[in-house]
Amino acid sequence: MTAWRWLPLALALGACGTPQPEFYQGYAEGEYVRVAAPYAGRLIALKVRRGNEVAAGAPLFELEQENEAAGKRELEARLKRAEAQLEDLTKGRRAPEVQAARSQLVQAEASLKLSEVRLRRAQQLAEGGAVSKQELDETRASYQRDRAHVSELSARLKTTRLPAREDEVLAQRAEIDASRAALAQAHWRLDQKKPVAPFAAPVNDTFYTEGEWVPAGSPVVSLLPPQNIKVRFFVPETALAKFRLGQEVHLTCDGCKTGMTAKVSFISPQAEFTPPVIYSKDARAKLVFLLEAKPDEPASLHPGQPVEVRP
Repeated sequence: MTAWRWLPLALALGACGTPQPEFYQGYAEGEYVRVAAPYAGRLIALKVRRGNEVAAGAPLFELEQENEAAGKRELEARLKRAEAQLEDLTKGRRAPEVQAARSQLVQAEASLKLSEVRLRRAQQLAEGGAVSKQELDETRASYQRDRAHVSELSARLKTTRLPAREDEVLAQRAEIDASRAALAQAHWRLDQKKPVAPFAAPVNDTFYTEGEWVPAGSPVVSLLPPQNIKVRFFVPETALAKFRLGQEVHLTCDGCKTGMTAKVSFISPQAEFTPPVIYSKDARAKLVFLLEAKPDEPASLHPGQPVEVRP
């Protein structure tokens, strides 16, 4: 049998072969984390370079912070002063002050005893007519004055042993709380001038060099955490029903290992590239929907890398 007679049979056998599995075109995309400081300042230290792998909490860069550091030292001094004042208020007077008040009381008590003796003597003499009524009244007034002085110094001695009034103590404690809150704000402002990596990730790019002025909120370092890499692919409207959230799909790309999978994390609610015609059966085939999937091994993909997705 000649070769041309085998051609119909070969075509028939080819038509009965297994069809190639369908796939959908897509690409890898990364959601970058751009680290910035909320305050402006000159960049004095860039701790990382593009391509570095940084651990969570690793320092990224530092802006000038002399002003913030000086403010922090001032607030620390204010807090120490407020705490010392509270300690002073919660204690009595110093020992020398208490001793002076006690000595004054002893002197007043001695004067009172003398006034008491003089008053008794004047009363006896007044009974015999040897002392006038005016002299007796003056002696009695001196006695009453000395007794009142003793009472005053006794109360003053008790006061020296007491702490300050409760409202003064409460006011001072409120002052300490305010100082601590202000100091915490100063610590926060100082830390904002020295950002750290929020998680482990490779450094994708840096945007300033040391010595440059960095405006407030301007990113200095860009990170690309592996968990932020996803696959975006497009599915025709006729095949959209094959996919659901959480569904596992298979990935293929140049240089990637076999068996890579991902889970569908997003299905667009509206079509892309909608043609400006009435939706006929032929027009529906031109509609595509954007889907996103989270790869199980995101570190194997690079943003912009073409990917084929199979359900």
